[in-house]
Amino acid sequence: MATNLVNLEAVGKVYGTRALLDGVSLGVNEGDRIGVVGRNGDGKTTLIRILAKLESADDGRVTHSGGLRLGVLTQHDSLDPEATVRHEVIGDLADHEWAGNAKIRDVLTGLFGGLDLPGFGQGLDTVIGPLSGGERRRIALAKLLIAEQDLIVLDEPTNHLDVEGISWLAQHLRARRSALVVVTHDRWFLDQVCTRMWDVQRGDVHEYEGGYSDYVFARAERERIAATEEVKRQNLMRKELAWLRRGAPARTSKPRFRIEAANELIADVPPPRDTAELMKFANSRLGKTVFELEDVTVQAGSKVLLKHLTWQLGPGDRIGLVGVNGAGKTSLLRALAEAARSQGERQPVAGRVVVGKTVKLAYLSQEVAELDPALRVLEAVQRVRERVDLGKGREMTAGQLCEQFGFSKEKQWTPVGDLSGGERRRLQILRLLMDEPNVLFLDEPTNDLDIETLTQLEDLLDGWPGSLIVISHDRYFVERTTDRVFALLGDAALRMLPRGLDEYIERRQRMSEAAAPAPAQAAAPKKAAAVNRAAQKELQKIERQLDKIGDKEAKLHAQIAEHATDFEKVAGLDAQLRELAGQREELEMSWLELAEEA
Repeated sequence: MATNLVNLEAVGKVYGTRALLDGVSLGVNEGDRIGVVGRNGDGKTTLIRILAKLESADDGRVTHSGGLRLGVLTQHDSLDPEATVRHEVIGDLADHEWAGNAKIRDVLTGLFGGLDLPGFGQGLDTVIGPLSGGERRRIALAKLLIAEQDLIVLDEPTNHLDVEGISWLAQHLRARRSALVVVTHDRWFLDQVCTRMWDVQRGDVHEYEGGYSDYVFARAERERIAATEEVKRQNLMRKELAWLRRGAPARTSKPRFRIEAANELIADVPPPRDTAELMKFANSRLGKTVFELEDVTVQAGSKVLLKHLTWQLGPGDRIGLVGVNGAGKTSLLRALAEAARSQGERQPVAGRVVVGKTVKLAYLSQEVAELDPALRVLEAVQRVRERVDLGKGREMTAGQLCEQFGFSKEKQWTPVGDLSGGERRRLQILRLLMDEPNVLFLDEPTNDLDIETLTQLEDLLDGWPGSLIVISHDRYFVERTTDRVFALLGDAALRMLPRGLDEYIERRQRMSEAAAPAPAQAAAPKKAAAVNRAAQKELQKIERQLDKIGDKEAKLHAQIAEHATDFEKVAGLDAQLRELAGQREELEMSWLELAEEA
């Protein structure tokens, strides 16, 4: 029987006149991996702070097992600004000691992209004080994961991580023996990591078995039987059920309740989007041209981010844009937005952007636009428009759209200055949609939004007829709202990924394992397509050899991790790695020479 690590008995917590937790009793056992979900402000962070004894409860009791080794990642780190990354993460370990530790190597590579911390000016000897909030958060997470813990409590650990970092963290946490309690709005992450869910709602906490997909099914079934939720929320839940069952059938392999009831619940639910109908409507609103790029170069200062880019965004296209930080995702959207605002007069440093005459662009940037803090929420929306046409005969008033985005009738009279960061983000998206755009650029739209608000936004976008580009580290949101994925891999090129984000992760892993500069390898598929048949066969042959070497290297790395304390064994394995690196270098030089000749 699993040992109990933490126990909450009849815990209560009140802020002002509102009870965030009311008589909550829960337990965390060895091996538990628990995801905590709920609307912003419902008490998720308060619950885990009380669980970790960082905050006291008003009522009830919190008990920790004797000698519990507890690690907590809060939303505000306690790192010493005068210290170096080395001091905070590795401590006093000598280089040969930490470099021989498989866990430390894995954490540094996974969170920072390499043992030398590329991106940090002085590597491990970088002083923490001047670093950004996102960089400090990764350091705090690395420090936590390197230590040995019985229980890890994480509050929004995926914030400031890119798609690769989130994928690595999910894999790392699955492999750990520590119990886990995590608050996050990243639904893909919850599905990958968690085996139980806590849903914080109106002072109570409902428990569910399984990951996020299982939770959605079970909650919908529970609400269907109890009939306690209003029609609007039930319809949203049914729609997400249909997406999970049809759009991503492999997400859940072990549902723990009556599948028959869930299937009955969605029997009459159509696919989330009627793509053909939306494309037809988008064509009528936009015409044939939206954005066309001809031999475009995009720069940030003196740095060339994209060059010789020829690409088009057509009417009704729904594009997910992913890529390494600094590759030019936001810069590309800004270049398109500049061309649209100036009606084609402001162009990139090279090439040409053609903007359709009927394009009406709404651009949600990462910065929350400042509004008059004295304005009420409803007033801020009504200043854009009183009513909005959502297409296909659907129309909403400003008040109705506010309610759909979680602003109740009472909340609509709250001054903008009193809103939280997440609420301001919601209001910003709402105002954009009220202006009835036919092209949407969404740059990290999921920041600060809770899962219910994300679900409502996705539902709204399902029926929105127009062209859409989404930049997001939230894999679930990208897969849910877009039809195609394009990637910027840091080599100044844009390429479509037929298999979406899975293909992106695979490409990035191959690039990180390569000894030669990543851009040359990542560009291989596109260059190979342009050469003659004989050269293409030879290039593909070399690529297959490189893949085999990559597989061998991965196995050797796994063996090194397994025998990390056997330095003689590690030395032998390292010699094999160096031999493979030599073979890889020769093959890559051959590939480059062949590609250049072609």
